[in-house]
Amino acid sequence: VHLVESGGGAVQAGGSMRLSCTGSGRPLSDYGMGWFRRTPGKEREFVAAINRSGDREYYADSVKGRFTISRDNDKNMVYLQMDSLKPEDTAVYICAASYYVGVTGPAEYNDWGQGTQVTVSS
Repeated sequence: VHLVESGGGAVQAGGSMRLSCTGSGRPLSDYGMGWFRRTPGKEREFVAAINRSGDREYYADSVKGRFTISRDNDKNMVYLQMDSLKPEDTAVYICAASYYVGVTGPAEYNDWGQGTQVTVSS
């Protein structure tokens, strides 16, 4: 499946931003979906995941209570609502698709988008 992220940009600390991931080529409902983030010199970090039907979510401890993952299978889209943003959330955010559900390791995801930059200033 081909994935394209959108919605990144610059925001001040404490602000909010919503990222979108659009899928094409196959129904996203076939996949567990995840969001990861990447900063220079670091491995991709798991952020959040959601099961195929959208009724179960998984979060990294660093974003729990601030970020919300959701999906709209009719629109073939996945979202990441980010609230109470912190400067340490600055990263390239990447959408990914997996044949598994609720997995947090990058190796368990088979399709990746290019990513969208999120910059949080203090």
